[in-house]
Amino acid sequence: MNAKDLVMVHGGVFLDEPVDVDAFVILGRPFDDSSHPTRIGKNSRIRSHSVIYAGNNIGCQFQTGHGVLVRELNTIGNNVSIGSHSVVEHHVTIGNGVRIHSQAFVPEYCVLEDDAWIGPCVCLTNARYPRSTGVKEALKGVTVGRGAKIGAGAVILPGLVVGAGAVVTRDVGAGEVVAGNPSRVLKHVQDIPEYLP
Repeated sequence: MNAKDLVMVHGGVFLDEPVDVDAFVILGRPFDDSSHPTRIGKNSRIRSHSVIYAGNNIGCQFQTGHGVLVRELNTIGNNVSIGSHSVVEHHVTIGNGVRIHSQAFVPEYCVLEDDAWIGPCVCLTNARYPRSTGVKEALKGVTVGRGAKIGAGAVILPGLVVGAGAVVTRDVGAGEVVAGNPSRVLKHVQDIPEYLP
């Protein structure tokens, strides 16, 4: 058995050869009953245990680390690298020359402009008030500007409960919303209408 026997390629996948695909890769995984083509540009490298869903339009010289998940309906430019164990959710736009390091999370509706650099373990978020009423209809991704660099472990939020980069130096009381360095109380959860029943 050779490595090509261990790759699952669903219908509608178009590879602009040469594309190097390791064993244990899934390409074009369907996410609904529709037909969505997946295109991957030439000189790309997909490493083992990566899964790329249907409906992605990916440029040339794309590469993944091991165990990367790229969900459906994304637009990814040329010369993009996504590090091992990173997740890119659906409806994301990634420009040319973007580098996403290992274990990063990029949720739906984010935009990473050309030459953005995302450090390891960065977490972008898109829910201003998680688990609140109507949260799915209000999702808004983060936009990372052209050439911006986000350091390792950063959390970038569209709205704050505990502020991104907050340094919490004391116990946080029930329902308190804190941010800053050192952190301070900004408001209480009951003051946020989106959390009210």
